[in-house]
Amino acid sequence: MAHTNWTKQELVAYILLYVAHSDLKETQQEHDYILSRVDKETYKHIKTEFESDNDYQSITKIVDAVNTESTYSDHPDALFADIKLMAFADGRMDQMEHAIYNSLKRILS
Repeated sequence: MAHTNWTKQELVAYILLYVAHSDLKETQQEHDYILSRVDKETYKHIKTEFESDNDYQSITKIVDAVNTESTYSDHPDALFADIKLMAFADGRMDQMEHAIYNSLKRILS
């Protein structure tokens, strides 16, 4: 499993990018939502990393990071609230975003 040394902000950015790109595009509303949760430098750094990862690497990194981040491993509801808000950032949760939300909930719970 890939080991990440992400801060909580980097983890949030990566997960939100993963959800935003579940339908293969990041809308302006999704972009704005991510920037409302993390600073611009964190976003840029994590987006570069995210774009070089495939789906397997992304999921592996997310699982590893959530398991090492006590805030989320002990209280996953906060994480899922962020994921759900991200999915609805553009006004609706499409089928792919819903599938990703359910998959992450199953994997991380």
